[in-house]
Amino acid sequence: MKRPTGTRTAWGRVLLFLALIGGAGVAAAQAAQATQGAIPIPTIQLGVGNGKGPEDLSTSLQILALLTVLSLAPAILILTTAFTRIVIVLSFVRTALGTPTIPPNQVLVGLALLLSFSVMAPTYDRINKEAIQPYVRAERPITFQQAVERAQVPLKDFMLKHTYESDLKMFVEMRGQKPTSREDLDFLTLLPAFVISELKTAFVIGFYIFVPFVLIDLIVASVLMGMGMMMMPPTVVSLPAKLLVFVLADGWAVLAKAIMGGFG
Repeated sequence: MKRPTGTRTAWGRVLLFLALIGGAGVAAAQAAQATQGAIPIPTIQLGVGNGKGPEDLSTSLQILALLTVLSLAPAILILTTAFTRIVIVLSFVRTALGTPTIPPNQVLVGLALLLSFSVMAPTYDRINKEAIQPYVRAERPITFQQAVERAQVPLKDFMLKHTYESDLKMFVEMRGQKPTSREDLDFLTLLPAFVISELKTAFVIGFYIFVPFVLIDLIVASVLMGMGMMMMPPTVVSLPAKLLVFVLADGWAVLAKAIMGGFG
């Protein structure tokens, strides 16, 4: 059977179009090869050169230190602020309610960050007034090292206020230090003690959060057993009951107020 004339014409047009594209590509490649020697292709090179003076070295080191701090910013934010305690407490609430994926992790982390910024606002305000603003002024009354030392004072005051004496003493003995006062403590000694204290406080709060929800689970399980409904899972009834109690008690607002009040 012969193909229709229209089909042959269509296939001929397609082949002609492909041939034109191929010819254009070959021509472009030949033209690029012909002009390769005339037009140089730029390259990017990174190297280390000689500085014009001590100022260039100081500026380079400051930029390197700034990039290092920015790369460690998430860890610093988590370990030196109220974020650790807040996010753990919120996770305990979600687990106690029996909804391991509601609210989502993004919502909990975002709420923990907002509450952390609210708690740390006075401390960061002191750092801005005592360290950052004097350093960024045009006359530069203090050096970068002095700005770092001044910035550590409000942060250390906050961390010392929420660190247990037992944890602080343990890390001081582990590092073999003998500070004359709490203000003389090394930052690397205070930081792990503060984190351990925050974890301990968060787990204590989590225990108190779990108690009422466990009681609801026990009551629901006892009622179901008394009614002879042993085949029904208690979570089917206890989950709506816990959600109802939590909503009627305005749980999220009470929890946020308690967390903020805990940091005083």
